[in-house]
Amino acid sequence: MGPHNDSGKMAFDNKAYYNDEFSQGGAAVTEKKPPAEVAPSGPRELTEEEKKQKRGMLKNVFVISFAFMCLFTSFQSMANLQSSINKVDGTASLSTLYAALVVSCAFVPTWMIKKFKAKWTLAMSMLGYATYIAAQFYPTVYTLVPTAILLGLGAAPMWSAKCTYLTQVGQKYAELVGEDTEVIITRFFGIFFLFFQSSQVWGNLISSSVLSMGNSDTENEINEAALKYCGANFCQDQDLGNVTLDNLDPPPASKIYTMASIYLFFALLSSALIALLVDPLDKYGENDRVGSSTGKSGWELLVATFNHMRHPYQILIIPLTIWSGVEQAFIGADFTAAFVSCGLGVHMVGYVMICFGVCDAICSVSFGPLIKLFGRVPIFTFGALVNVAMIITLLHWMPHPDDLILFFVVAALWGVSDAVWQTQINALYGVLFTGSSEAAFSNYRLWESAGYILAYVVSTSTCIQTKLFLNLGVLVTGMIGYWAIEIWEYSKSKKLKA
Repeated sequence: MGPHNDSGKMAFDNKAYYNDEFSQGGAAVTEKKPPAEVAPSGPRELTEEEKKQKRGMLKNVFVISFAFMCLFTSFQSMANLQSSINKVDGTASLSTLYAALVVSCAFVPTWMIKKFKAKWTLAMSMLGYATYIAAQFYPTVYTLVPTAILLGLGAAPMWSAKCTYLTQVGQKYAELVGEDTEVIITRFFGIFFLFFQSSQVWGNLISSSVLSMGNSDTENEINEAALKYCGANFCQDQDLGNVTLDNLDPPPASKIYTMASIYLFFALLSSALIALLVDPLDKYGENDRVGSSTGKSGWELLVATFNHMRHPYQILIIPLTIWSGVEQAFIGADFTAAFVSCGLGVHMVGYVMICFGVCDAICSVSFGPLIKLFGRVPIFTFGALVNVAMIITLLHWMPHPDDLILFFVVAALWGVSDAVWQTQINALYGVLFTGSSEAAFSNYRLWESAGYILAYVVSTSTCIQTKLFLNLGVLVTGMIGYWAIEIWEYSKSKKLKA
């Protein structure tokens, strides 16, 4: 998300971008709209003091970006492994996390940022992520669920504070250098997401490297008789009779502790970087309208969110928004457990998810310009067809180590379709609801989180075959709603032309 196209602007260059959502790794909040544009006066010669201010602003942007990279290097990879190493308790904690996130989005950001300001909101919220990672040293429902609640409550104000900080600094930087405000803010968000997207690679590389250490050929041997219980036939806590499914045994505690120690270090480092190196935002004119781009209180935003559900377009787009959460939860929990861990071993989860993350990032860059060339409908339809093809493949494919390349192909193509949903559903909300963007994106958060919760709740009680049919049903329903919107819009445009 947030790539540059040839013109130096964001790939999906519309005003709604600043209300955009970013839901990777368990956090998504409404982006703060940029302030009114400052007319650029053109580049000019800066004094030494102004050059120092310019370097200070850039330093803050890069430190925040690097801190988020460290934090999500830890969290995203640990979340991907929950269904494999902690099974029931791990997926229960993830569903709890998104339930807490829904509550947090409505009430916490405005209050917390006003009380503690943007810098300390960032630092304190990041410590919430650190507690969840620390719980991996003693992973039970009594440690994972409370820390997941703490993480979920802190996630929304953290992302809101980040958006507030980058937007405010972007405005001041544009005034200083005499450039267009929107261009500068767009550039700063591009720098941020460049760092953020790379966290998928580093975190999964760490997990797979640690879990592969010292593995002998005997440990990596696959029980052929057990493979028939993988893939679409996989069920949590299934009765295998006399067959043992060694691949799903949790890795040795020493490896989990090593991995958790590395991740905990990065999570704590992210908070320390913010606390020690980032300047307070009041240095750049921090204002009181934070957490909500219109200054609404949590209760006012909640009322506006539910009132917005009466909009016909909002009703039609709810299933596709739920699908966005369902498909991310499926690739991160069910695919990793039922296919990768079961068929190859838990040590391969990270490598496969690196492939998913890289393809997702590349396609997030690509779909902006493609939308301009081909329009929305072909891109949305392409994403749906890729997902349908992957669901049909997973229904019929019995994973086997000899099919190593297929594990990566499925992950890569799922990453391609995920890029469609993560970039273009956001943009669609911005286009459809220009007059009520804050309530619209609040609905986006609500229904995408509901998709996560739905997927994680059924994860421990439903077999993969049933989940795949459920996924197909949600996707088809979502696309029917989307196509209805496009037909409605086409009909309205024809009437206007007539």
